Amino acid sequence: MSWTVERMAVGLLDAADSGAGLAPLTAQWPELDVVTAYVIQDELLRLRLDRGERLAGVKLERLGAAPPVTGWLTDAMVLPSGGARVSRKGLIRPGAQPQIVFHAGSRLAGPGVTAAAAMAAVTAVSCGIELIDSRYSGTGAPAPADVIADNASSGRFATGPVTRQPSAVDLALEACLLDVDGQVVDSATGAAVSGHPAEALAFAANELARRGLAIQSGWLVLTGGMTDPVPCPPGTAVAAHFTSFGSVFLSL
Repeated sequence: MSWTVERMAVGLLDAADSGAGLAPLTAQWPELDVVTAYVIQDELLRLRLDRGERLAGVKLERLGAAPPVTGWLTDAMVLPSGGARVSRKGLIRPGAQPQIVFHAGSRLAGPGVTAAAAMAAVTAVSCGIELIDSRYSGTGAPAPADVIADNASSGRFATGPVTRQPSAVDLALEACLLDVDGQVVDSATGAAVSGHPAEALAFAANELARRGLAIQSGWLVLTGGMTDPVPCPPGTAVAAHFTSFGSVFLSL
């Protein structure tokens, strides 16, 4: 299986670099399951680290009504947050989602992590926008195993300029307005993220524990989109305005 895992990871990384989509992995490898998909995801991370990227954290991605899945963040995915134009090189069908972002101050290892224990490991909270993307061609929704292997639809992300102490903000009530080209297109509160962003953080720690992994001090954790993603064709200006965390701007 190892050569198949490596081949799939190389194909996904090539697609991420070139912006040329490929067929879903499950179309090429029908027996692909979630466990093997995470092996592909980890191999994809290894390829990124081998070429000089640094691990920056972890993200959560919602899959409809199913539990979210996790993916990796690297420093190569980080964008400036002040509205500078984002290079579209490598992007296929980007969509923007506002995020509540945790800054881990200590190691957080499952299993059995509760929301309260998760928050005790957080030193700061900020906001962000994630540009999710898919390396797959076609218009249909990819299978969960495809999404996982594709690093949970990771793309790029920007964090806002304002950080708060976790105890200083009611994260369930933290409100966000998402605007595209100057028009508000959606809104949400932190309760849209697993009922409370701390629940998402605990979930991430417990899911990583299934693979013998843990959230490390210094990592960022993107807790999941507060809204559905909005498409970002060329020329799009997107902004997320938060009650406590200020605003993040991206121009594509």
